Amino acid sequence: MSLRTVEQQLEIVLAAVRQHPAIEVPIDQALGLTLRTDARAASPVPVFDNSAMDGFAVRYADISAATPEHPVTLRVIADIPAGSDLDPAIAAGEAVRIMTGSPAPTDADAIIPFEDTAGGLADSLETAVVQRAPKARGAHIRRAAEDIAAGTVVLTAGTRLGPLQLAALASAGIARVEVSPRPRVAVVSTGSELVEPGAPLRRGQIPESNSILLAGLVTEAGAEVVLRRVVDDEGDGPADAVAEAQRLGADAIVFSGGVSAGAYEVVRQSLGESMEFAKVAMQPGKPQGFGVTGGGMLLFGLPGNPVSAAVSFEAFVRPALLHLQGRNGIHRPRTHLPAGTGWRTPLARRQYLPAVIDRTDPARPVVRPATSGGSGSHLSAGLGTAEAYAIVPAETEQVSAGDPIEVMEL
Repeated sequence: MSLRTVEQQLEIVLAAVRQHPAIEVPIDQALGLTLRTDARAASPVPVFDNSAMDGFAVRYADISAATPEHPVTLRVIADIPAGSDLDPAIAAGEAVRIMTGSPAPTDADAIIPFEDTAGGLADSLETAVVQRAPKARGAHIRRAAEDIAAGTVVLTAGTRLGPLQLAALASAGIARVEVSPRPRVAVVSTGSELVEPGAPLRRGQIPESNSILLAGLVTEAGAEVVLRRVVDDEGDGPADAVAEAQRLGADAIVFSGGVSAGAYEVVRQSLGESMEFAKVAMQPGKPQGFGVTGGGMLLFGLPGNPVSAAVSFEAFVRPALLHLQGRNGIHRPRTHLPAGTGWRTPLARRQYLPAVIDRTDPARPVVRPATSGGSGSHLSAGLGTAEAYAIVPAETEQVSAGDPIEVMEL
């Protein structure tokens, strides 16, 4: 059986993704969700002309020649704090005390900071003695719509809404947004050898870590874990888990283990009619299972070794979950760094090597394996130090120090 490329397997996965209709939510409930329609400003930013400094609103013609040797004295006729709706008329020789963010009077065409006056804030309610003129009209005035005009697109569809994005929407007067509902995902680890972390181990048993790993990756991808469980290598546990996930309205279920060619591959045996099992030209992560239920729930079968499960999630599950949300970019950013050391690569398979980025020389960071064991799929403790995957093409036989390496930062 010939091996599929990573791209061929991902194409099959993405073709099966069906997005849900958008929902509308208040922006204070939209953190981490993905915009489904462009968000347009309900009001301009800034909303009105306003002061960028604490000081005095003036007529530029009055103070254009002011210097420390020849200061200009103006009569203060009003005081405008932030939030005020005052718009006092300013005649020649007059000024208005004003605070940062306060609406600039219509008659003013410059703001003089307190620092450029003789008395500053301490002597600001009766006169303003201007010692330094600004360079031009409009100094220190933020103009209405200078950032964005009403009706303009603030954020495009497909944008993930983090704190900065939500603040931008709020500043543009947007109270509600159309977003993709958060995907619901079930995570199932398989293996009769698995026990709870911290439990006493008898011969042949190991602590179960994959469900914690995958549940965390699911959450980081903007989805919600609705079911997490472990099933034995015998019986129909995977099919039972699929049925429960369907009752919970899950959009996807992610299995780890039970997808290879051994005698106790419970996912293959339980779900063989619902999933296709393929070999992909990658290391780790060669055995992959994928399918779709009649109701559209995605079925992912990942290898059971922790590094294999983590790499497979990055290659196939995460892009599918982001595509399900309508995200603009479904892949992590990648860059190229020189290898800090040499290492072996697998024959005719793309390598995803857990890696660290050595920044000892900030001007020339390099990438190194996270463990001395390379990309061994069983080296789960090494995942704790990994901050990236070094991605080496299938045709590369050996990495040497200094070689340019594609790096996917996590």
